[in-house]
Amino acid sequence: MGQPTGFLEYPRATPVTRAPSERLSDWREFKGHLPEASMREQGARCMDCGVPFCHTGKLVDGLTIGCPTHNLIPEWNDLIYKGRWRQALDRLHRTNNFPEFTGRVCPAPCEGSCVLGINAPPVTIKVNECAIIDRGFDEGWVVAQPPTQRTGKTVAVVGSGPAGLACAEELNRAGHLVTVYERADRVGGLLMYGIPAMKLDKSLVDRRVKLMEEAGVRFRTGVEVGKTMSASELRAGNDALVICGGACKPRDLPVQGRNLRGVHFAMEYLVANTRSLLDSGGTDASPIHARDKHVVVIGGGDTGNDCVGTALRQGCKSVTQLEILPRPPDQRAVDNPWPLWPKIYRVDYGQEEAAARFGTDPRLFSVQTRRLLGEGQVQGIEIADIRFVPQPERRPPKIEELPGTGRTLPADLVLLAMGFLGPEPEGMLTELGVKLDNRGNVAVDENQQTSIPGVFAAGDMVRGQSLVVWAIMEGRQAARGVDRALMGETVLL
Repeated sequence: MGQPTGFLEYPRATPVTRAPSERLSDWREFKGHLPEASMREQGARCMDCGVPFCHTGKLVDGLTIGCPTHNLIPEWNDLIYKGRWRQALDRLHRTNNFPEFTGRVCPAPCEGSCVLGINAPPVTIKVNECAIIDRGFDEGWVVAQPPTQRTGKTVAVVGSGPAGLACAEELNRAGHLVTVYERADRVGGLLMYGIPAMKLDKSLVDRRVKLMEEAGVRFRTGVEVGKTMSASELRAGNDALVICGGACKPRDLPVQGRNLRGVHFAMEYLVANTRSLLDSGGTDASPIHARDKHVVVIGGGDTGNDCVGTALRQGCKSVTQLEILPRPPDQRAVDNPWPLWPKIYRVDYGQEEAAARFGTDPRLFSVQTRRLLGEGQVQGIEIADIRFVPQPERRPPKIEELPGTGRTLPADLVLLAMGFLGPEPEGMLTELGVKLDNRGNVAVDENQQTSIPGVFAAGDMVRGQSLVVWAIMEGRQAARGVDRALMGETVLL
């Protein structure tokens, strides 16, 4: 490293974000970049640690260690420090097709596994990544790269989320003619409709899709394979088929009052809002709206936080986020050592904004829903505090309600953000007849090939609900598997 003592000389610094009171008035991104001199100092903090865990990309006890795409993090940190931004961009694109997405929405497991993070604030890997790619676009360095020759092979990719896009781009680079099929009216899948605009500006998705089109990838929207188009015909008409349909089956809440009006799945709510903003050019006219309503979000993850941020921008009267798990500790627990992802208390943007508007963190920890109240329209939610009671023989802990803790919260809009159960089994998967694993996800081999020869799968459809960065990694891996199957070997990294 060019400055091996940089981590001793420079403190961790992140860009100043717009204040919650300002950003709640619009749907624009609220994070910027540090000045170049400060960015070079942040690059210098990468400490030449000898064995960098930041790009490990492994799962241990269900937690991600390091970057699944195996980003060459120490290399491009050093290049930032030296001011060699173009070379840093080349290193970044070598392993990650879409750093403008991961640099904004990834929770950065790389930072959780940073060696410096053992006893000091870790390197600002995510900030550095975003700065590299944004500068690359600003300088005009990111351009379409059509292949020099075509193989004559055709591949259909179903789903235009991060896995499908990464797979399509890689296969196009290898010279195959790729067509991506998307059931929504816009390309991008989760990136377009599942992540709010203030977290990921949709023009960035359109920009990347346009580059892929210029490079030769074809897109067809409004096509739901297995319903409006036959999956079998699509398979028969191409040399290979890659299914990247995501894990879209939401976890439901089987309690009294579930069918009341005003109770929606979180993704239904987020998609409706983003589509409304895009269709109207920014007019806030979603059919599922939080204006002047008491909003309760059930679920404490990223999707729940996105619901909080969206409800605040829509002008809710109050917002409460219910989390069944206990409040995480402020520091790593004994059973959560480095380099595992640190399960610690964090305040995300939505919770920060709620605290700024209403004076307190919107989350209630260790609570469960008893029932939803109302006549026709939801009006309240009855909750109670709980505790987890350990069980013998490594069985899951038992949930026990604490006596005397039952209470009712006002609720005009209830959003269910409790995760996803896997891919939708009906339609494409049923028609193809691919084998599923014991969790209901698509089973694949080491090349991402399913039980049907010539049919591959990647992303959440295989892994279950996960991170954008895992989807990109699996999309790239599926592309290598397809290329190898079609050509006998692969030129893809």
